[in-house]
Formats: sequence, C-alpha cells, structure tokens
Amino acid sequence: MANIGRLSTKDAVIFLCDMQEKFRPNIFQFTNIVSNAARLLQASRVLGIPPILTEQYPKGLGPTVPELGAADLKAHAKTSFTMMIEEVEKELQALGNPKQAILCGIEAHACIACTTFDLLEKGMEVHIVADAVSSRSQTDRLFALSRLKQSGAYLTTTEAVLLQLVQDAKHPNFKEIQKLLAHPSPDTGLLAFFSAL
Repeated sequence: MANIGRLSTKDAVIFLCDMQEKFRPNIFQFTNIVSNAARLLQASRVLGIPPILTEQYPKGLGPTVPELGAADLKAHAKTSFTMMIEEVEKELQALGNPKQAILCGIEAHACIACTTFDLLEKGMEVHIVADAVSSRSQTDRLFALSRLKQSGAYLTTTEAVLLQLVQDAKHPNFKEIQKLLAHPSPDTGLLAFFSAL
C-alpha cells in the first residue's frame, strides 16, 4: 500500500529546532510560530510522544525561548545546520528508532531543510508543521516548504497534527487535546504560498 503519511502516537517523535532568543526579532511570525510549537509540545506530553530539542550555537544565539515551555528538556547544542547530530542519533536509537518525525522550528531553509533531508535519507517519514516553521524571509520560508515537499516531506498544520494524533473524539486524551484547539491557529502568512501554487 502507498505510504499516505498517517500520523501515529506509537511511532512518532517531535523535533523542536532552535527556537532561541536571538532569533526573536528577526524571524517572520516568530511569536506565532513558537506558540504553535508550544501547543505541539504540550500535546506530545499528553500523548506520550517524545520530544527532541536543539539549540544552534547557544553561546552566541542564546537559550530556547521560555514560552516554548521546554525548560525541562535537555537542549542539544549544535553548530551544524542539521539536528541529526550524534547525541540526537543516540536519542533516536534509545527510543527504538521511531519512524515518523514531526518537525517544527527555525529556519525553514536552513536547519529545518537539512534535518528533513537527513531524516528522509534515514527512511523516516517527515511531517513539517508549516505554521510552526519559519525563516527571516517569507520568500526563503515558502520556497523551502515547496522544496521539502518535492523531496518527499509532508506539509501539515498544528491543528491537523493534533487531530490526526487522536483520530477520534472517544480517544482517552481527546478532552485535553481539545483544550489546545480552543483557539484557531493564528495566520502565519501561508495563504500567499497556496495562492502561488
């Protein structure tokens, strides 16, 4: 059967890429991107999906922003543009090599792109949460999303991920996830992307 990209809580991991203080003033829609990523992290805790957090050169770019809600996570420091550094590879092995990656953070055309390529080469299914991913330039962001789709990544949204993971209003955690859906995701400038397709 063709791979249709159906998400499952049993075989997924959430990647939180480089949402750090120094990026705050420069990243397009930074506040809304982090807000959506924070909802995904909250959902991952409710549903038992392990999170992996990285920071790009934290000495220069600062720590992960507090509003992500990731203070309890170990941040893997890196200088490479991919999140797939040795420590992250080891963490994935310890998790039993999950087959699906839910990817959010910055920047779309740099660290998100390099991570996506590495994950796809490993044979993982990659779900890029378009409204939880950005770059300094909207042009770079939109072309990166288009490019990564060409490479075989799935483009999705915060709300779509949350609903796909529970799949049924009878799910034992549905009420908790429903609270995260109380307010629709803010517009992060993606409509222009679709009008250009």
